[in-house]
Amino acid sequence: MSHEELLARHRNVLPDWLALYYEQPISLERGEGRHVWDAGGNRYLDFFAGILTTMSGHAVPEIVDTIKNQADKMLHSSTLYLIEPAIELAERIAELAPVDDGKVFFTSSGSEANETALLLAAAYRRSNQVLALRNSYHGRSFATVAITGNRGWSPSALTPVNVSYVHGGYRLRSPWSGHSDAAYIGECVYDLRSVIDTMTSGDVACLIAEPIQGVGGFATPPDGLFGAMHKVLDEHGILLISDEVQTGWGRTGGHFWGIDAHGVRPDMITFAKGLGNGLSIGGVVARAEIMDCLQANSISTFGGNPLSTAGALANLDYLLDNDLQANCLKRGEQLMGRIRAAVDGRDYVAEVRGKGLMLGVELVRPGGLEPSPEAASWMLEETRRNGLLVGKGGLYGNVLRIAPPMSLTEDEAEEGGDILGQAIRSYDPV
Repeated sequence: MSHEELLARHRNVLPDWLALYYEQPISLERGEGRHVWDAGGNRYLDFFAGILTTMSGHAVPEIVDTIKNQADKMLHSSTLYLIEPAIELAERIAELAPVDDGKVFFTSSGSEANETALLLAAAYRRSNQVLALRNSYHGRSFATVAITGNRGWSPSALTPVNVSYVHGGYRLRSPWSGHSDAAYIGECVYDLRSVIDTMTSGDVACLIAEPIQGVGGFATPPDGLFGAMHKVLDEHGILLISDEVQTGWGRTGGHFWGIDAHGVRPDMITFAKGLGNGLSIGGVVARAEIMDCLQANSISTFGGNPLSTAGALANLDYLLDNDLQANCLKRGEQLMGRIRAAVDGRDYVAEVRGKGLMLGVELVRPGGLEPSPEAASWMLEETRRNGLLVGKGGLYGNVLRIAPPMSLTEDEAEEGGDILGQAIRSYDPV
């Protein structure tokens, strides 16, 4: 079926607010490695990985075979029964996560993982007060929308929690963008203290933060920021939740978890996306006393089901056996070099940022910092026309998001870098 016919059917039965890329949206029918093919037979190099989800690549035989074998045995049972792959996966994650005495709860998505973390924090601290970062994104469910500091993804002001926003994640448009790392961190810590003192009653449940802001355009704070903030949180007994839905599993290259760059062990980590390589899985790692604080029964019908956990185990094995974190670091440096060369001297590029294979290019109108979402849209279309799929985000929709599968090869990085660089150089802001 043609893209046009699929789009007509989509618009008839799916919500108007469900975002689609491109002026003429495309349907992706199959994938292999770092490439995908659309319904028209066009082949693309995939530099967005299903929103940072197919982290090991498409149709990886070792992962697919495990999923098929598990499907032959059992798809579902619910958490009312013991699930061996879920137990094994939880053991592995608890060992890998920088959370003391960690226990793991599985969910079906990142939104649900963050909802669970908020519930745990509220119950443990007996408070519904939450600190979040400006320009943040934490999901599309009721409470996660409430803690999302980005108006473009916040359809309602109604909220089950009392939220106060602090500076820190998005340096470029902050009041201290020109400061040194140390001075910037100092100002953000001062802001955190001020917000706690003036906008809360003091008994705050938690601060939730993305080590790199994903939907916010891969905004990257200086290393050590959250370690410095944690000292303030500790003074008040406030929990720190690291939202690793996009930064986890080595995607930042230098660290397995994004929070590792900040010299702190959080009270909770949330995860999703890349762990399942396309299967629906998310979860929370929390200190045991926090995880066990709920005083009511609970289950999960789909979280941690046999199929998703078996596939996630195979994916985690593939990631570690092939040292995809190290590959992320190498290919990220390679791509960053190509991008920096392409943007040199172009006054419609405000910043190139990110770590590993999580890179952002913020586009502006020449002569200042006025956002240019039209430039981002043009480059999104231009890269697709030339066989490359990238993402788009940022507070104003003006940031290109580059996040290929972590198995990206050197040749593929060169090819994608060339296409991306050509799109950046070809743009005419007039």
